[in-house]
Amino acid sequence: MSFKINDACISCGACAPECPVNAISQGDTQYEIDPNTCIDCGNCANVCPVGAPVQD
Repeated sequence: MSFKINDACISCGACAPECPVNAISQGDTQYEIDPNTCIDCGNCANVCPVGAPVQD
């Protein structure tokens, strides 16, 4: 089960450098997680100040 970023994302960028497989990138309006690359480690959720990454 991969993570996804919900609408609470404030595009702060804290999550992207924490992803060990580079599954997170800046989208048009907020950061996005590639579900095919995500390894479900939870690093993004642990550093997000608004709890935007959630398990899909």
